[in-house]
Amino acid sequence: MKSIAELYKARFGLERDIGGDLPDDGALAGILNRRTHRRYTDAPVSGDLLDTLLACAQSAPAKSDLQQYAIIVVEDPKSREVIGGWEGDAPVFLMFCADNRRIRRLAEIRGHDYANDNVDTFMNGCIDAALAMQSFILAAESVGLGCCAISQVRNRIELMCELLALPDGVFPIAGLCVGWPSAPGYVSMRLPPAIVVHRDRYDDSSLESEVDAYDRRRHEIYAIPAQNQRHTDKYGVLDFCGWSENVTRQLSLPERAGFKAFLNKHGFRLD
Repeated sequence: MKSIAELYKARFGLERDIGGDLPDDGALAGILNRRTHRRYTDAPVSGDLLDTLLACAQSAPAKSDLQQYAIIVVEDPKSREVIGGWEGDAPVFLMFCADNRRIRRLAEIRGHDYANDNVDTFMNGCIDAALAMQSFILAAESVGLGCCAISQVRNRIELMCELLALPDGVFPIAGLCVGWPSAPGYVSMRLPPAIVVHRDRYDDSSLESEVDAYDRRRHEIYAIPAQNQRHTDKYGVLDFCGWSENVTRQLSLPERAGFKAFLNKHGFRLD
């Protein structure tokens, strides 16, 4: 059993005397030790367990108790085939969606105007869905399941909406693969708290030096291979391609440029 300090080092690549009074096998240790799982066995997830985990998802916080999200359990084999077998054909695939349609329908049923077709409400629906997904992940991993969130569903967002019969006001924010891991998975090293956690005021004066050190620490554990380096046709292949190099390469070209147009067509004015 690893101590909190050992788990902290695995997460950040940094030595710190932390968590000495905390149990090594509790919820905090489980979160610090959470792993990325991309391969699963073919063992099923029981319906009773899945329903329990979905109840955990619905136990997440929700903005003003509006609960503006929907979860689609995708079971139809043809739909699964169209969505694609990303991450090792997990036995369970969920689609977490922002859902502003429900409140709009309820406003009509109750005879009230709906005056919040705007960016803030759009954002609230996305956050509600993300919080529900994270609650599901924490619950699933606590019983030994592995999860992997899939943002690629938004690359084919119109197809996803058609496939899952998502009406105006409902759209997917991410898919989620769920299953029993066939391998231990890996701990994804995160940015140092020194540049993520701020005290009283935002301060990124040490950004360059901290990220340079982070890039080196991360490279020592899992170097980014040529096939995973972004846009090599434009930037080439590097022996040392750090995290910051790869993510800035990724975002140097537009991604999902039609997303706003889709939202406007799918029932969001975004005023």
